Amino acid sequence: MLRRLLLAACAALLPATLPGGANAQGTIRIGMTAADIPLTHGQPDQGFEGNRFTGIPLYDSLTAWDLSSADRPSTLIPGLAERWESDPADRTRWIFHLRRGVTFHDGSPFNADAVVWNVRKVLDRDAPHYDARQVGLTASRMPTLRRAEKIDDYTVALFTSEPDSLLPINLTNLFMASPAHWERLRAQHPTAEATWNAFAANPSGTGPFRLVRLVPRERAEMVRNESYWGTRARAERIVLLPIPDANARTAALLSNQVDWIEAPAPDALPQIRSRGFVITHNVQPHVWPWQPCFVGDSPLRDVRVRRALNLAIDREQIRALLGGLMVPAVGTVQPGHPWWGNPSFQIRTDLAEARRLLAEAGYGPQRPLNLRVQISASGSGQMQPLPMNELIQQQLRQVGVHVEFDVVEWNTLFTNWRNGCQHPSARGAHAINVSFAAMDPFFAMVRFWDSKMAAPVSNNWGMFSDPRFDALVAAARNAFDPAERDAALARLHAAGVDEALFIWIAHDVAPRAMSRRIQGYVQPQSWFVDLRLPYIQ
Repeated sequence: MLRRLLLAACAALLPATLPGGANAQGTIRIGMTAADIPLTHGQPDQGFEGNRFTGIPLYDSLTAWDLSSADRPSTLIPGLAERWESDPADRTRWIFHLRRGVTFHDGSPFNADAVVWNVRKVLDRDAPHYDARQVGLTASRMPTLRRAEKIDDYTVALFTSEPDSLLPINLTNLFMASPAHWERLRAQHPTAEATWNAFAANPSGTGPFRLVRLVPRERAEMVRNESYWGTRARAERIVLLPIPDANARTAALLSNQVDWIEAPAPDALPQIRSRGFVITHNVQPHVWPWQPCFVGDSPLRDVRVRRALNLAIDREQIRALLGGLMVPAVGTVQPGHPWWGNPSFQIRTDLAEARRLLAEAGYGPQRPLNLRVQISASGSGQMQPLPMNELIQQQLRQVGVHVEFDVVEWNTLFTNWRNGCQHPSARGAHAINVSFAAMDPFFAMVRFWDSKMAAPVSNNWGMFSDPRFDALVAAARNAFDPAERDAALARLHAAGVDEALFIWIAHDVAPRAMSRRIQGYVQPQSWFVDLRLPYIQ
């Protein structure tokens, strides 16, 4: 009865303007974990939930992820570039051959000039359309890219600061916005910032959907792009609704106010199933860790402390908390993965060894270890961060570790993640809890363990710096042969686990609950989904 009353109360908090089931034919209504609609100007915020819901649907990038299968890991495929190659005479120069016949939503053509313009929007401070807000959302995801040069109308050269075999993967995060549409808006606005604000309200990409309505913190509505260059979307309309509370999302689904929710409340899973809804999940490269701070007076500078924390956590208890919908993490990738590398430190639950290591590091009953961890209450890929972290807090207390949480809004946490642990926004945190996608080497390891990626360049929040790891990263970046690169990455990963560079906790399996009326949906082994595939029957 208490559960039913809670769900009814949460449902009452949702906007009264949500369409009912009778109006939803051809429309898929999605309850997101984010507290706001991700930015729509071409470089989304809200982490990868932004890429999933306003990046990939509204825009395209030169390279893309294959999201068509649930049975195999997602791989890199052509997007707006049909093919690409590294110049063997100059490994800092890449040639991209562009797809012909593609138009933006405003009808203007996509070509090499558009690629150069979109590179300049985040890298060239002298460009009239440079947008500092988009830099923070993009540059950290492709830190070696320096400039673009037109070769002809459908061929462009991209240049990196050093040989970097990972660039084609990084470019999945650079979305192509329409220069012509921006220029038309610029004539009506006094500054580049004002122009980009107008662009966000009426964006123009090349993606399979077009934005037709945007109400910040309430809803975004996208309709199918009938002129899309690739396979057209099957749904006529997608409605995005920010519902950060898991109980409220669940209430919205059970009351037929939405058709699909991200991360349903774990204790409501039996009720969701009994009401005839479908719960989907799949193994995916996505990690939920604590990332340590390695500078100043942080106690996590000591590898013995980091190893002790890894050993003091009971991941099976966390799995039970989540209704079985997670995979325990013993590294950034799982054993058997090409990058696993057979580390010597075996992550497991071993309270006796955790206490021994803490005592060796000088902590015990007379000198307890006090930690401050910055976390969020919800957000992109954060699973159920409050109950998960509270359970970890209880577990660590058993070995004499006292944890205090600094709880901030998800997008604030994501911004702080780029600032680093020495920045005032860290507020004295010794670790930060930000989940991340690990489908490629840069996102999985390089941006955390390369000293050149220290904040604010990329996501080395902990300011980790070790020449040995810099050399391992350089070996991977310079390996243009896939087998050689995998071997270099295996060495890097094994070294990272042995040094306990994260407190690894969980791999997300992306649970979603949805109406049986949704057909065609594919849950890929990826953080992203292809919104062209599902439709309402």
